Amino acid sequence: MDHNNILAAVLAGGKSKRFGKDKSQVKLGDKILIDYVLTEIIDFYKDILIVTNEPIKFLDSNKISLTSDIKKNLGPLGGVYSAMKWVRDNKKDYQWISTFPIDTPFFKKEYLIKFYKDVDLEKSNLFFMKSKNTRHNIFGLWSLELFEKLEVALKKGDRKVELWANKIGVKTIDFEHENNKDPFFNINTEKELETAKKLLNDD
Repeated sequence: MDHNNILAAVLAGGKSKRFGKDKSQVKLGDKILIDYVLTEIIDFYKDILIVTNEPIKFLDSNKISLTSDIKKNLGPLGGVYSAMKWVRDNKKDYQWISTFPIDTPFFKKEYLIKFYKDVDLEKSNLFFMKSKNTRHNIFGLWSLELFEKLEVALKKGDRKVELWANKIGVKTIDFEHENNKDPFFNINTEKELETAKKLLNDD
């Protein structure tokens, strides 16, 4: 797969309601949470786009651009749509968008390498990662050909990535992991942050 055809989009526009504050800015070890995923993906792409509706701190790199959601309260689907619109508005040549969450500190680049190796672009316009029978809908690869369908869906009121993906058709790439540090472990609460701290200290 040609990485030059892919824009990385980090979806940081959520309200972090369960956490109580912007979890992208929460410190874990020596980094804020958003910088964990940025560190892993920074070398893969020409451009990384962070979709955020608030001023935030993040890894210093001239590869990183910011955009806000076209309209707030549309959830992750709105974030994907906003990233696609950024591609169009800025006349970028990207044909695909790879999406990432900001709350999975144990995700590593080797999973991204496997994902791209196993994806067959002829089979679908949408791919998600999957592990232990759980589909990780924010770790996705989205064709820009989905732009109009996504626009219509958002206008109709669709908000759930899971339901919309099932409706249009999606392929999954399965992963296995043996250790305690689930690469897809995500932090939604203070309790999960404390768990992440313990896992981090196990190194």
